[in-house]
Amino acid sequence: MAHVGIVDDEGRPIVIPMAYGRAGDRLYLHGLPASRLLRALASGADACVTVTHVDGLVLAKSTFHHSINYRSVVILGKGRLVRDRRAKLEALRVITEHLVPGRSVDARGPSARELKGTYVVEIALDECSAKVRSGPPSDDPDDAGIPAWTGVIPLALEAGRPVPSSDLPVPAYASRYRRPGRSRTTG
Repeated sequence: MAHVGIVDDEGRPIVIPMAYGRAGDRLYLHGLPASRLLRALASGADACVTVTHVDGLVLAKSTFHHSINYRSVVILGKGRLVRDRRAKLEALRVITEHLVPGRSVDARGPSARELKGTYVVEIALDECSAKVRSGPPSDDPDDAGIPAWTGVIPLALEAGRPVPSSDLPVPAYASRYRRPGRSRTTG
């Protein structure tokens, strides 16, 4: 999940969580043309996109040194409306495949009406910044004698068992789904 933000015409920030997909040096977003955020992006507004994965809580001897292990990226750029039908269909496929690899082959693609009623915006990945924090706490040497536990509490968002909404068998891409870089430990 990405958080996508702009500043509207009145100077107010608008930030919305959105699904996204990436192909090469392009990030793709989609939504309804009625969305103020999508309309602004489609017209070339400056955007800030952030994605953060929290990996653990870092507990030190001093609360001042408590931290979070994480991986994050910030993307700054301008939105551009994808108008070409083929490019738009490909961008929507990229978003679907980013969410669940293999799904776009199984599900129906957008109808002409759905395609017309959807904005797809791309942002060039020209200005990006990544930041990672990992490892144990960094305690002050003066705190060595404090009898407080220190360490990392790992956190993970994991896929559970698929919950069918029909009598069809659960496809492999759903039953074997794993978040990228994670192994499944539930269910």
